[in-house]
Amino acid sequence: MKADYLIVGQGIAGSVLAWTLEQKGYRVVIVSSPDLPTASKVSGGIFNPITGKKLTRTWKADDLFPFARKFYQEMQEKLDVQLLHFCDIYRPFRSIEEQNTYLAQTADPNIAKYVVEDIDNEHFMPFVKNPYGGLQITHAGWVDCTEMLEKIKLYFVEKSQLVVENFDHYKLIFQENSVLYKEWEVKKILFCEGYEALQNPFFNWLSFNPVKGQTLITQVEDYSLEEIINQGTFILPMDKKGKCRMGATYTWHDLNWETTEDARDYLQEKIKVYLKKPYTILEQQVGIRPSTKDRRPFVGLHPEFKQLGIFNGLGTKGVTLAPYFAHQFVNFLELGEELDSEVNIARVFSLYFRSKSSQ
Repeated sequence: MKADYLIVGQGIAGSVLAWTLEQKGYRVVIVSSPDLPTASKVSGGIFNPITGKKLTRTWKADDLFPFARKFYQEMQEKLDVQLLHFCDIYRPFRSIEEQNTYLAQTADPNIAKYVVEDIDNEHFMPFVKNPYGGLQITHAGWVDCTEMLEKIKLYFVEKSQLVVENFDHYKLIFQENSVLYKEWEVKKILFCEGYEALQNPFFNWLSFNPVKGQTLITQVEDYSLEEIINQGTFILPMDKKGKCRMGATYTWHDLNWETTEDARDYLQEKIKVYLKKPYTILEQQVGIRPSTKDRRPFVGLHPEFKQLGIFNGLGTKGVTLAPYFAHQFVNFLELGEELDSEVNIARVFSLYFRSKSSQ
């Protein structure tokens, strides 16, 4: 059987890349493991143009956010499902000092356009502690990643273009302008394996810096806020009945898929500082984010095997980064257009040749 591309992995990266190729008229087959867990299924899917303690504008925000908005709007129309939830992010100030610092920073025009000028702090008072007021960030929201992955899966299953099995990296047969994998002959295989890329014999030389994260799914009493609350940790309303996701932890050790009591306690300690309402924990979830050492995605073709490509390393901002760079990757593959030098894996080819020479 023939296809243009075979995509390995159906997390956020694989789903968005497959959809992008499909919508541009290319035939895609996806190989998705039935056994391997994925961080994408437990992702909050938050997109936020202003992040961190220093109110840093998200990298390439002016390009990424309009592109992602249009991408998910078109996807949800074609799949007939709501995926995109626009809502502001409210950050209660911890102190007068923080209030003064943040308000001074919002004078920067690059920050100001993403900040609500006249904030109704009283709107938040019944739910969160905000004696010093807060900062309200607009052009934000979240993508329902669980729903998106399920709908994309069904879409490709119905077209007989999704194979549920563990991919075997050692079953590849390289030809001059194509590659064979079992019964499939494709132009290129594109790996979107997330954290599992560390086990990929063709790309395990890449400088990943995976981060384990845990969140809580909770039921909050009498909670009707639609905005995301963020004060180091976040509270994301998942429906209008008080079901919320609370998160998230960041750890670079003990990289396994087990939830921990330490993480649960940590999140509860942080949340109680500003949440006024009692809540019940329904579930604890864990994911390992495929972050990179330079905090930029890995996109491009293998330095030696040009029939193999990678679309990975989206880290904590997958829903924002994936649509823009999937579009760019497809144009690189099909039209020969340049990849952004900050995401092109050519920037770290030296790691490959170094690892090869040491073997």
